[in-house]
Amino acid sequence: MHECSTTTPVTTTGERVTAPADRRAAILNIRPPRDGWDAASLAIMAMYPRVRDQHIAVFGESGSGKTVLVSSFYGAAQESSFLKESLFNVVADDIGLGNRLQKNYVGMRDRAIPPETTRFSATPYSFSVKMKNGDNEAEKKRPFDVLRLVWHDYPGEWFEEDPGSAEEAARRVDTFRSLMRSDVAILLVDGQKLLDNAGEEERYLKSLLWNVRNGLLRLKDDLLENGEPLVEFPRIWIMALSKADLLPDLDVFKFRDLIIEMTNEDIAQLHEVLKGFVLTPDALSVGEDFMLLSSAKFVPGKIEVTERVGVDLILPVAAMLPLERRVQWSERMMIPRRVLEHLADGAETLAAALIAGQTGRLDKLLVKLPRVGPLIGKGGIPALVAAAKLAESQLKQINAEALAKRDFLAATLTQFRLDLDQGEKDDLIIKSRR
Repeated sequence: MHECSTTTPVTTTGERVTAPADRRAAILNIRPPRDGWDAASLAIMAMYPRVRDQHIAVFGESGSGKTVLVSSFYGAAQESSFLKESLFNVVADDIGLGNRLQKNYVGMRDRAIPPETTRFSATPYSFSVKMKNGDNEAEKKRPFDVLRLVWHDYPGEWFEEDPGSAEEAARRVDTFRSLMRSDVAILLVDGQKLLDNAGEEERYLKSLLWNVRNGLLRLKDDLLENGEPLVEFPRIWIMALSKADLLPDLDVFKFRDLIIEMTNEDIAQLHEVLKGFVLTPDALSVGEDFMLLSSAKFVPGKIEVTERVGVDLILPVAAMLPLERRVQWSERMMIPRRVLEHLADGAETLAAALIAGQTGRLDKLLVKLPRVGPLIGKGGIPALVAAAKLAESQLKQINAEALAKRDFLAATLTQFRLDLDQGEKDDLIIKSRR
């Protein structure tokens, strides 16, 4: 989680205004005044929302369904039923890209036309999750206003083919650097290719993992400065079955078993390659989380866009899973501060928003505080642990209270946690317990 703006101070006592306003100005590309902010400037600055960024990286070979997936995610959030019922709006930060995704979605819904396959496209998609108007007092107290999801789509061809030029090789490195802010990476396993290789699934799966492994190795020297391991890098790698509608008998447990049975050694090799990229390699999950995804149900002459699988879990996964994993890892290993700061960074703020209004009962929500090492301060940790370990009954209680108070941010975040729990019950996702 990445913070893009901070709280604006409310007073100017003749001294230079403190850093938060300057940081917000930098984000908005506004030059701070030499003599400090006057009251009018502060009032204008306060109108700008505070934003928390979460990046997610999606990997998959050509034709694995990445474009259909992001089109389904965005298009479904523009349907009238979603706009009427949801506590938030999903807004594309780039209007042109948003219109393109909406066109893809409408083409599927109304004319059964799937989006054109994109090759070598590395365009990130940025979506702002904006809360609807709730209670003014609740809005004033919330830690942030907008949750922004930045979706990085890494071209599958770059894992399958060598670069054609030095310029293309540099573009691959730059694209990967941009997605290294992601906490979560989703590696798509193409359901259609599993069907095409029925009886020989192992051949396809090994080829997929081999291409990803080798593609990462080709990037390694350019990504590591002086060979030093990276602090910021995707540390949760989810294996996801795309086009899951084509394999209706394959629930997430059968999918997991298929992957482990046929590619256990290949996953271990990929894990070893990824460990070579990061500082504190024990804080890394590869082949431990599994997910089913289907953008729609494709039948002859029709595409049922309402028959989605797992797409509604993408926001909860991006927002909540890093928070949970940070607590899990902190409980069992010593994590240096500079790693922890980039491991679901900003999680304390997210946790504070999730348990908004519960600070008076925080002791009742907390379990035993984990030992996180002598270098880690305890500021924010109680709220973080509580948010990560709330039981379903506690989540439902906080969610109901937040709705009653019209605190839509807390209500949304608690609903994300509940949705993840429901995804597990529905056999759509398996989360690592390590």
